[in-house]
Amino acid sequence: MLLEFKTKNYKSFADEMDFMMSPAPKQKGLDYSIQTTKIGSKTYRSLCSAVVYGANASGKTNIIGALDTMKAIVMRGNIKNFDAPSSLNAASSMLELIPNCNTSSVPVSFSIKFIENGLLIEYSITADLGDFLQKDHTRKILEEKLSVNEKIIFSRTDKLEITLPACVKNLLNSNIKSISQQMRDIAENSLNDDELFLNNGFKNVFSKQLVALILGWFEKKLMVVIRSDRLRIMQKFPDAKENTVYVEKTLNDASKIFGINSNDLGYKTASDGDDAELCSIFKDKKATIPAEMFESYGTVRFVNEFPLVLNALKNGGTLVVDEFDASIHPMALMNLINIFHNDEINVNKAQLIFNTHNPIFLNASLFRRDEIKFVERDDNTNNSIHYALSDFKTADGIRSGEDYMKNYFVNRYGAIKDVDFSGLIAQIIKEKEVQRSE
Repeated sequence: MLLEFKTKNYKSFADEMDFMMSPAPKQKGLDYSIQTTKIGSKTYRSLCSAVVYGANASGKTNIIGALDTMKAIVMRGNIKNFDAPSSLNAASSMLELIPNCNTSSVPVSFSIKFIENGLLIEYSITADLGDFLQKDHTRKILEEKLSVNEKIIFSRTDKLEITLPACVKNLLNSNIKSISQQMRDIAENSLNDDELFLNNGFKNVFSKQLVALILGWFEKKLMVVIRSDRLRIMQKFPDAKENTVYVEKTLNDASKIFGINSNDLGYKTASDGDDAELCSIFKDKKATIPAEMFESYGTVRFVNEFPLVLNALKNGGTLVVDEFDASIHPMALMNLINIFHNDEINVNKAQLIFNTHNPIFLNASLFRRDEIKFVERDDNTNNSIHYALSDFKTADGIRSGEDYMKNYFVNRYGAIKDVDFSGLIAQIIKEKEVQRSE
């Protein structure tokens, strides 16, 4: 369960960007959107969804990209470039794309707070990656911190500090009763400028279980999708026969509710044993063809996104999607959003975060004010800022029951840009007419 994500000097976010999934103070209404978890004597609350608005090139995707990049760095365990990109976010593997192009010699930072397996985890990294596009820079981790249940586990700056509070006692490596000087020496000797202490020295010397828990959350619970229009869920079937069609009942039933043009949808195995291909099935014709040749684009988009939605709901994951709603009817999307808001169905405390241009979600009966986020980019500096509708006070005229959509289009919230191509097109046509007359 994600509570907070911060980043600084990531692409258009030169200043620190704080993406909060904890409810804003004094916000009321839609309490079913609030998830609660008790850890010891403290209760932590989180939002089950968030929707992000902003003009084209405002920086909306950079929020999702920053999450994806932190995930990639944590899973790799270092701040080196990665030759085999794992996503369409190039910055996650080519780290010289991260620093803001208008700043110089400013460190990049990521910080995340989440709850997993009854523990409150806070982890942060600050690194010197050089300047934008500076490939030959000698990279260095300047700071790395891990806290559990608000107790510092380790802090790495110019020196390494380690404590092992009671909250992680059951997760320590065998035979560790206390921290000996020999352990400290081994841990310090394991430090490399471009490697995370979490994945290396801390894991090997102190706690494989805690590191496995943290990496497991990043790998399986934090699901980040860049360019969802290019998302393709690949299926493999063990011991599958060549050119055989497999129908997954759950996905097929969901597709029929959404609307398909064929009798069924399934996956057809290739003769060379590669990933199976999504196909439309025609029972009367006893034939199959690739689904993208027959089904609507929206249907194919839905079929590729639905397994991720289902996985998040089943496992209590946080699904973060770039342009989640493109080509899918708003009524279908609102139903999915309402499922995340339904605490009788969403029993595992899953979360859905997505950016959009569709104003239909600017609705006080669908989202709380702290669930509606904005990103705005300064035309002079090209830097982005992020804020929530709940940041506007009632003194600014923002009250419960307001028409959020109307207010957004009259620019009361910002994060919108007046776009007018008429002057440019008129000039082009005029120049063309002048050329014809000569």
